[in-house]
Amino acid sequence: MGLFDLLGGGKPGVEAGQRAPDFTLADANGRPVRLADFAGKPVVLYFYPKDDTPGCTKEACSFRDQYQDFQDAGAVVLGASSDSSESHRKFAAKHRLPFTLLADRGGQVRKRYGVPATLGLLPGRVTFVIDAGGVVRHVFSSQLDATRHVAEALGTLRRA
Repeated sequence: MGLFDLLGGGKPGVEAGQRAPDFTLADANGRPVRLADFAGKPVVLYFYPKDDTPGCTKEACSFRDQYQDFQDAGAVVLGASSDSSESHRKFAAKHRLPFTLLADRGGQVRKRYGVPATLGLLPGRVTFVIDAGGVVRHVFSSQLDATRHVAEALGTLRRA
């Protein structure tokens, strides 16, 4: 394992060309959200380490600031971490996040998607762009370049 892998640059388990695993997670209000509910629409699913930390706040605010571009592309944005629904509710309110945050308590969905951990401890930062048919079209993994996730996702949606 190299330094790149330790810093979260390892390859996620779900790759482009594979069907995105379905899941159901609670949103910031505790309501269940299922990936299959968005069939027929592209979905940007991004996993991040923790609410209200510097990198995660930058990433979330970047998605917020470009949210109209995602809407124009017909895409749904979903952010997921192991934080609670209540933590997500506070994080979303504090930073005026217009998209859905999902509580992946215990990290089961993160594990199903094979999101690598940084130094084996910190949950990784990986974005999956899923097409309207439920197939992953792009995967971007970078723990340190949080705001690039937005550009990667939009670039993929624009090329579709």
